[in-house]
Amino acid sequence: MTPDAFMRELDLGVESALRRIGAASQKGSTPPAMTVIKLLTVALKNELEATEEAAIWLASEADVEVKLALARQCGDEAKHYRLIVERLRALGFDMKTFDPLAQGYSPMFDYLCTLETSAERIAAGQFTREALARVRNQVFIDWCEEQGDPETARLYRDIIQPDEAFHHELGRRLLPRFVRTPEAQSLARSASQRVLELAEELQEVARLRAGLCRLPGC
Repeated sequence: MTPDAFMRELDLGVESALRRIGAASQKGSTPPAMTVIKLLTVALKNELEATEEAAIWLASEADVEVKLALARQCGDEAKHYRLIVERLRALGFDMKTFDPLAQGYSPMFDYLCTLETSAERIAAGQFTREALARVRNQVFIDWCEEQGDPETARLYRDIIQPDEAFHHELGRRLLPRFVRTPEAQSLARSASQRVLELAEELQEVARLRAGLCRLPGC
């Protein structure tokens, strides 16, 4: 399969899964305990993990173009973290008592840290997870508007979403160079699929255990 044909196949698989994940994220009523503040604290953990994951990959990446893409992403995710902290403070949340990693790292982070090749990392991280983030963020934006919080919606719509779109497009541009062999394509396909599987599993766990939905991405 040519790199272009592989990208078309990957696109179709990711788009199909994202439609399903996006629809599931919007299902069900939101309990009173599920506030904008609560979801933003979840977002902080996502952003911190995304920052650290990009930094870990950056340190071991040999390709200069990919290294620079990861550096850009690392900076953007850290910026998102700071902006969400500012928004939480404006909403009256006391950051002094909050540790986003108090419960440890997520299974998504643990999985992504096992990926070793550029093909896997780009397919799983920038191409798939950033596309996933855009879908989830849009659900969150719409929900914030419904909750009467246009400021949080604006933060995601005007700053975070454009950054995620840029990261995804970086992945789309970089990945074809690293999927020229059947072996590389298999690794990239598996990594992308596993990210989507984990996203669905974690989304369902959050819904069942904590009653959380409309969760933003990173």
